[in-house]
Amino acid sequence: QVQLVESGGGLVQPGGSLRLSCAAVGFTPGYYAIGWFRQAPGKEREVVAAISQRGESTFFGDSVKGRFTISRDNSKNAVYLQMNSLKSEDTAKYYCAAKIGWHGSAKGSMYDYWGQGTQVTVSS
Repeated sequence: QVQLVESGGGLVQPGGSLRLSCAAVGFTPGYYAIGWFRQAPGKEREVVAAISQRGESTFFGDSVKGRFTISRDNSKNAVYLQMNSLKSEDTAKYYCAAKIGWHGSAKGSMYDYWGQGTQVTVSS
C-alpha cells in the first residue's frame, strides 16, 4: 500500500523558515513526480511547487517564487519543501501529492495520490 506522509509543519513567526518533508511510503523511488499544494480556510487549493522524477525540473507558484525551494532525495524516497521569508498569507494546510510520470504539474487533478496534510501557521 502506498501513502504520502507530510511532516514539519508548525507555528512560525513572519520572516521565519520551515522545512516540510514528504515521505513516499511504498512508492518505487524515482518513478513519480511530486507536487506541494496548500489550502487556506475559505480559499481554493493552490499549487506551491512541483519537482520531476529525478529532480531536474522544478516549478513554483507565483506567490512563493524566490522564497521556497523544493528538492528530493530518491535514496530516502523523500521530497522537501524549504520555506523561507514566511508571510502570514502562507498560512495554510500543505499537502504533498504524487503523480506517476516524469514531470510534475500545477494542476491538482493530475496527481494520483495525496497525503493528509500538515498545518503551517505564520503568526507573531
